[in-house]
Amino acid sequence: MKSPLLAVALLIAPLPALAQSAPSGFLSPSKNIACQYFADGKDADIRCDIMEATVSVPKPRDCELEWGRAFEISKTGQSGIRICHGDTIMDSKLPVLTYGQTFQRDGFTCKSEQSGVTCLNADRHGFSISRSAQSVF
Repeated sequence: MKSPLLAVALLIAPLPALAQSAPSGFLSPSKNIACQYFADGKDADIRCDIMEATVSVPKPRDCELEWGRAFEISKTGQSGIRICHGDTIMDSKLPVLTYGQTFQRDGFTCKSEQSGVTCLNADRHGFSISRSAQSVF
């Protein structure tokens, strides 16, 4: 028979720390756009957030959070989308993707240019974002 104190000690013993992988993504050279790659085993996506933009997009009625500054494309998505969000993927630890360079992962390609960032899935669906323009396709 186990002692009740032993059972309690096992329950409150610290668990080993789980290793967390570093985010996979990048910052634009202006650090106004951050993009990260996410995968859950079934699907994958790229999300980009823009911190400052002069573009204003009407907010849908069903979005009670932030709108117009976060974009996403899934691996199998037929179009990029704007997302209603209450968080950000901005992370100052992400590496800077210099203008003219590309980020590629799992069929996705994102290109950093002075005119903004464009991200595509393998089927060439995605989005382009900058301070002055946004498009999903």
